[in-house]
Amino acid sequence: MKKANIKIILALSSLLVLLFTSFSVYTTNVNIRSTVEEAITNQNLETAKTISEQFDIETYKKFLESPEKNEYYWKINNDLSNIRNKIGALFVYTIQVESPTMMKTMIAGLPADKQKSFQIGRPTNVPKKQIKMVYYEEKPFITSMIKDSQYGTYLTVAAPIIDESDEVLGYVAIDISAEAINEVKTSVLENNLVIFIFNALFIFIMVICFYFIQKWYQKAVLMEVEYTEDTYQEEIKTLITSVSSLRHDMTNHLQVIHGLLIIGATDKAQQYVNSLVNEVQLIKSVSVDASIEHPGLAILLQTKKLAANNHQINMAISVDPNPFDRIKSTDMIKILSNLIDNAMDATNELPEELRQIQVRCEATDCHYIFEIKNTGPKVPECEEIFKQGFSTKHAEKGKTRGQGLFIVKEVVEKYNGNIALYSTNEYETIARVKIPLK
Repeated sequence: MKKANIKIILALSSLLVLLFTSFSVYTTNVNIRSTVEEAITNQNLETAKTISEQFDIETYKKFLESPEKNEYYWKINNDLSNIRNKIGALFVYTIQVESPTMMKTMIAGLPADKQKSFQIGRPTNVPKKQIKMVYYEEKPFITSMIKDSQYGTYLTVAAPIIDESDEVLGYVAIDISAEAINEVKTSVLENNLVIFIFNALFIFIMVICFYFIQKWYQKAVLMEVEYTEDTYQEEIKTLITSVSSLRHDMTNHLQVIHGLLIIGATDKAQQYVNSLVNEVQLIKSVSVDASIEHPGLAILLQTKKLAANNHQINMAISVDPNPFDRIKSTDMIKILSNLIDNAMDATNELPEELRQIQVRCEATDCHYIFEIKNTGPKVPECEEIFKQGFSTKHAEKGKTRGQGLFIVKEVVEKYNGNIALYSTNEYETIARVKIPLK
């Protein structure tokens, strides 16, 4: 039955890893497409602003005095047509907002042979809601995708043309075809293929590693009681969650670095890589000494230190070179996990710079000593703290309080040991368990 349960847990965990990673790949794909579209529109909006800043205001005013295809029209039209050819836009033209519901095209920005059917003042396809906003706010704007039977799907960006008296004469508009945007999206996705391959390899390695972790776990906790099985499963789930979080973060880091390199910001890319190196050094500091001989103890201390690091708690661990095999693994896990959890809850009440925990597992010829020292509020000096249901913490909905020290005391008394819990000063507490070796 136990072996079957482990296989079910393995299968479900592997399935969850696959599902979450697949979802991550999907969201990455969506984010890349969205980011590319946003980057292209913002770039073209900046181009529109630059054109409007360098616009021939005087010539445009003369054209507006008599809006027809005269010499003033063709001078500005030819300039816009040249810009259109340079930037590869669908159209570059000028528009004028007549009312909250009417926006007209004034200068087409096309070669003369393509303007036979164009009439000055032709209404644009900009949505009515956006026209109203532009009419009252007189600011640059970007439309959503517009579907047109003649020109296909495109979006429009525009920047106001402002004269020396800060009067808005009209707008320089740029139409960008959806086809051009999609081509860039496809190119970027192809360049990011390495990220998707990395995700696929990560899934495979994750499943294999998890399989071997489960096999090792099965041998390590064979014949242990249900309490310890539940504890080990929770610790392994914590490791999986942490690794999954690191993978997600790494994907984001790779995207940022790739983006910086694409735009030529090599200095910023170098700075970003240096910050990642510092983060890797911090992650290394979370590892527990590999010389710990008891596998269950090693897992427990590793995950507790990882949890402490997530809460900005500085945890120091000292374990004697001893297998600690003269006490049942289930009982040792009960003692340490409850005491460390209590210490973490207490020290979390202090500012981050004051959060300290020291864990010591000592083995002599006569005793095992487990000591947890932490910063935090003083504990009451009474026997009540070891009674079931007693807690100094605030009650929380759905959480059972006052069980940890009661469980520890029961285990300690089973070995004829003793437990001491006291505060040495206002912000330091020590919990010491002494187990005699018969």
